[in-house]
Amino acid sequence: MKRKLVRIGLGVLVVFVILAVYGVFIEPRYLLQVERRVAHVPALPASWEGQRIAVLADFQIGMALGNERAMREAVADVVRLRPAVVLLLGDFVFDAEADDVASKMERVEELLRPLTQAGLPTFAVLGNHDYGLNTPADELEPGVVEAVVAGLRSIGVTMLSNEAVRLGSGESVLYLVGVDSHWAQRDRPLVALKGVPPEAPRLVLMHNPDSFLEFPPDSAPFAVAGHTHGGQIRIPFLPHWSWRSLAVKGGSQTDGWIVVPGFGEPGNHLYVSRGIGMSTVPMRINCTPELTVFTLRRDAPGSSDATERPAAARRGQGGRR
Repeated sequence: MKRKLVRIGLGVLVVFVILAVYGVFIEPRYLLQVERRVAHVPALPASWEGQRIAVLADFQIGMALGNERAMREAVADVVRLRPAVVLLLGDFVFDAEADDVASKMERVEELLRPLTQAGLPTFAVLGNHDYGLNTPADELEPGVVEAVVAGLRSIGVTMLSNEAVRLGSGESVLYLVGVDSHWAQRDRPLVALKGVPPEAPRLVLMHNPDSFLEFPPDSAPFAVAGHTHGGQIRIPFLPHWSWRSLAVKGGSQTDGWIVVPGFGEPGNHLYVSRGIGMSTVPMRINCTPELTVFTLRRDAPGSSDATERPAAARRGQGGRR
């Protein structure tokens, strides 16, 4: 009996070690997934029909055993695909402080520079780590966000902080609406929407999905967010059961289109990316890093991707990310 228990214990230990090695060194670094989706944008100009939008989130540069390899691969894929626009959803650095943010941003700039060097219009919003916030209760780290913004602008990335910009001209105008960090208490969706005509076509980007809750009905028909890492460690075949669902008060969170009733106002649709990097533990299991490529369509949601939205969130994201 004692030998049997020892064998069982050793077996469990071996499985644990294999999972740990896989989750730290294999899945996050070598299994980048390109998710291809269709996004329906009301009143989309004819010139934007069929255009592609690339979305990347949560790089977390500076984390021990971080995921720069997947980030480099994702950027190379975007350059090869040559989308009309690239959207970056924040958390460029991890656990940054005033005395080390410059070195971390040098790595971020090096990794992202190929996007702008290739002439791809690239826009970004800030995440909680870009303010030095590891939890919602933390205080802002002085100098961190200034260094992040300056570094990104230096390589040609356009930063959006509760504001909208026009893409195209004349009858081909498409608005891009960017919202600042929710944990930093600087997200102002209503301010970001100022200047955007009510019926005008728009894309909305934010870091934290909770910012989505503040958008009025029909003001964010296509929005994207990151922050959650898709749960990061998920039980196979049970995507709603993840490390996040157990550790974060307020409910489960995965990836994809949010379909949970009550999350967001009518007419608004949010897609949550699993992102590239990691937080708390440098591990991904059954939650591959993601590059999302959206094809824009004007037609109303019907038989395409809009009806294939996996559950993604419940009200109250919270938690450490």
